[in-house]
Amino acid sequence: MPKSSVAKVISSEYSERVNPLQRVARNPTVYRWLVLRGRATAESLESLLRFLSGGRVGVLDLADLPNVQITTSGRKTGLARTATVQYVADGDGLVLVGSNWGREHHPSWSANLKATERVIVRRRGERFVAKVRLLTGEERDKAWATVLAHWPNYQIAQARAGGRLFRLFLLTPTG
Repeated sequence: MPKSSVAKVISSEYSERVNPLQRVARNPTVYRWLVLRGRATAESLESLLRFLSGGRVGVLDLADLPNVQITTSGRKTGLARTATVQYVADGDGLVLVGSNWGREHHPSWSANLKATERVIVRRRGERFVAKVRLLTGEERDKAWATVLAHWPNYQIAQARAGGRLFRLFLLTPTG
C-alpha cells in the first residue's frame, strides 16, 4: 500500500474514534441501565462537576456529547433557572428533547421553556440569546426523526415514558 494511502487510513481511523465514555453512553444496553438505575448517580455527578468547575464541565462534556446550559426564568417563581440539556443540531438551530430519563412527567426545564419566548444559552464558552419554539405536528415529527438519527437511545426513553410524548423545542439564536 502506498504511503499516502496508509496515512489516509490512519487519519480516517483516528478521526472516527469516539470518546470511550460516549461509546458507553451510546450503547443501548448501558443506556437502558442508566435510565432504569443510573439516573440519580448521573444527576448527582452532573451537579458535583458543575459546582467544582464553576459551571464549565458536566457529565455530558466528559462523554463529549453535545450539550448546552439553558437559563430562563422559572414560570412560577420568576427566579433564574439553569439546566444542562443534550441537543441535536438542526440547521441553524438546536433541538432539545424533554425526555426526563423516560419518566412519566415532563422535566421542569421544559415547562419553563414552554412558558417563555427567549432563553440564554451557554455552549462551550459561547453565550447567546435564543428564540424558543415548541415543535408540533409535522415539524415535530421531522425533528424527532433527526433526533433519533443522532441519538437512537431516545427511543428507549420514549418507550418507558408511559405514553407521554416528549416535548421538542427548537432554539434559534437571535441576532
